Amino acid sequence: MEKETKINVDGLQFDWNIEKGIFQFEGQDAVLFWISTAMKSFFDTIEEISGIEAASLVFETSGFRQGLVVGEYFEKMKELIVEEAANSITSTYASAGWGQIEIKELNYETKTLTAYLKDTWEYKINVAQGKNHGSNFLSAHFAGIFSGLFGTSMWYEVIEQQIDGHDHTIINYFPSNVTITHNIHQLARKKESEQIHQLEELVEEKTKELKDLIKKLSSPIIPVLEGIVVVPLIGTYEIDRSEELITNTLNNLPSHKANYLILDLTGLDKDMSEHTASLIENICSASSLIGTKTILVGITPELSLVITKSTINFSKFDCFQSLQHGIHFALGQMGRKIL
Repeated sequence: MEKETKINVDGLQFDWNIEKGIFQFEGQDAVLFWISTAMKSFFDTIEEISGIEAASLVFETSGFRQGLVVGEYFEKMKELIVEEAANSITSTYASAGWGQIEIKELNYETKTLTAYLKDTWEYKINVAQGKNHGSNFLSAHFAGIFSGLFGTSMWYEVIEQQIDGHDHTIINYFPSNVTITHNIHQLARKKESEQIHQLEELVEEKTKELKDLIKKLSSPIIPVLEGIVVVPLIGTYEIDRSEELITNTLNNLPSHKANYLILDLTGLDKDMSEHTASLIENICSASSLIGTKTILVGITPELSLVITKSTINFSKFDCFQSLQHGIHFALGQMGRKIL
């Protein structure tokens, strides 16, 4: 069996050394892959791990950068003008199995051209993947090639795609300030923005849950004995929290058939505001309108000093230092006692 094989196809050299496991195309090491199986698996894996959007940028970036390498290769062939290089590119790529590629309307002055692609390996992979929209490796690849040939940054616009049912994929190329680095940064910023948005939504959701929990915990109504309920006041009460406290208390007093409402002020902040003092008066007054008397307990010496400085007159309420004293007083008023 012959171990070395050489073949020249349309001026392009292919070499195999079976013993060493080497395949060369135009003197450079190359590899062969089945398109609709092995290469499809390669594309599928990148998209699965990176996500469709990030994978699209990976293909575009790698295609463009590989194109720059090819562009440098042809640019070194000084005897070739750009038009000749374009023709050489199409035959070279056809020999390598990249599909039918034709460059038209090439204008060196405006540095513009149109590429017609048909039955490329990328198209065949996309078909095998069952896609209805083509990927952009080859589109960016030729942008990279002509960026090297023209000596300026080139970009592209896909006009038609074969995978959409057209006879060819048609791509216009033109000078542009768009760069692969710019696209990478754009995607990174977009991903960062999406992550921030997701975090904001999560924070908002958790904040709502926390607020709902605080509402439930901050205005509980506790039935301690028949006809007597206790509502502990905790922390600082702003407008929303105050309204929640009043509404919850008044809505639940009738269901408990409460004769006495004991407001436990032990947990209030020592720097009780005028608003909190007004809240206490409003609860007491509203409760009395539905037949429930209010008793204030848990008034520490520090809190009593704060209360005396407020404009609210607390002397009209029965006040006690401890919750136990308040409960005994309420029982006594109802003609009952704890045995």
